[in-house]
Amino acid sequence: MKQHSEACEQNKEPILAILREAFSDTQRVLEIGSGTGQHAVHFARHLPHLSWQTSDMIDSHASIRAWIADTNPGNVLPPLELDVMAGQWPQQTYDGLFSANTTHIMSWTAVQHMFDGIGRLLEPGAAFCLYGPFNYDNSYTSESNARFDDWLRQRDPASGIRNFEDLVELAACNGLHLKADHEMPVNNRLLEWAK
Repeated sequence: MKQHSEACEQNKEPILAILREAFSDTQRVLEIGSGTGQHAVHFARHLPHLSWQTSDMIDSHASIRAWIADTNPGNVLPPLELDVMAGQWPQQTYDGLFSANTTHIMSWTAVQHMFDGIGRLLEPGAAFCLYGPFNYDNSYTSESNARFDDWLRQRDPASGIRNFEDLVELAACNGLHLKADHEMPVNNRLLEWAK
């Protein structure tokens, strides 16, 4: 049941270094698209001051639950079923939101729905951190990202690496302003917004 992502293992420390500062005054984080569950248990273990709420489509819940049970960090909550297209968002608000490697596996319509939900759930002054590969001025930042994007679109034509400027505009429409654009290993970025 417990799935493993090598990418999560490789990027968890660089992401954590950013989250330590971004979520330093945070109490409740919602992770959108917890995937295997590896990020959730790692970040929560190293950020014991906050409560980490996992979420994903129902197919991912078994792995998330297995990681929580195996590591027992104490501040990770069982996964909520969250399909951004279905509009089944949590009723409460959060003073931190996090998502990794999600926007490029969604359709653009789903990305729009996700940011709409983020705009509603994020409390004023709180941070939303989004990790992944992004294009700038509709251009790839590396050959490997171009190959990855081609693979994504062959798998699902509605998916693909999103354009940084489009995400910034979409975020602004939902009350978020870009606070930082962090360079990360392996041609990825971590975009940090504030409500």
